[in-house]
Amino acid sequence: MRLFIALNFDEKMKSDLYSVIKRLDKFSEQGNFTRWENLHLTLHFIGETSNVKGLKTAMDKVNSKPFDLIFKGLGCFKRNGGDIYWIGAEKSEPLDILHKELYDALLEQGFSPEKGKFKPHLTLGRRVILKKNFNKSEFEKTIPLMTSHIGRISLMRSQRIQGKLVYTEIYGKNLK
Repeated sequence: MRLFIALNFDEKMKSDLYSVIKRLDKFSEQGNFTRWENLHLTLHFIGETSNVKGLKTAMDKVNSKPFDLIFKGLGCFKRNGGDIYWIGAEKSEPLDILHKELYDALLEQGFSPEKGKFKPHLTLGRRVILKKNFNKSEFEKTIPLMTSHIGRISLMRSQRIQGKLVYTEIYGKNLK
């Protein structure tokens, strides 16, 4: 199974994010934009594994408390054939602690989580090519400050079903 650990969002947050995606789509010549039901923030990408028990054990070791997370701004990872556009999360000590707790617990369970700087973001679209008249700074001014209450982490399965990428929670852990 192709798995990752993520933060999922409530309907209000998804609605706010999706309105940004729809507006960005209007400025694009092409792009594969994130579907409403797939909006999430990846904490750790695991990849192919059948060791679900080990992942559950790692998640259960997390002692983080619920917190609020603020999102703002438009970012871009440059790619050949179209860029990845995203909204970033503001610097958050509780998020950094959660990420580190998961990292350490995953290592204990024999997983190899990605090393390097954690860049928390919500992907809006992949392979995006924007029209020549797109003004990033003007567009950013229209993105509302968004806050989400984080009270749960989710083990997610990624699979293609009838050509669509579908993410399904297979385990969740409430923060307390």
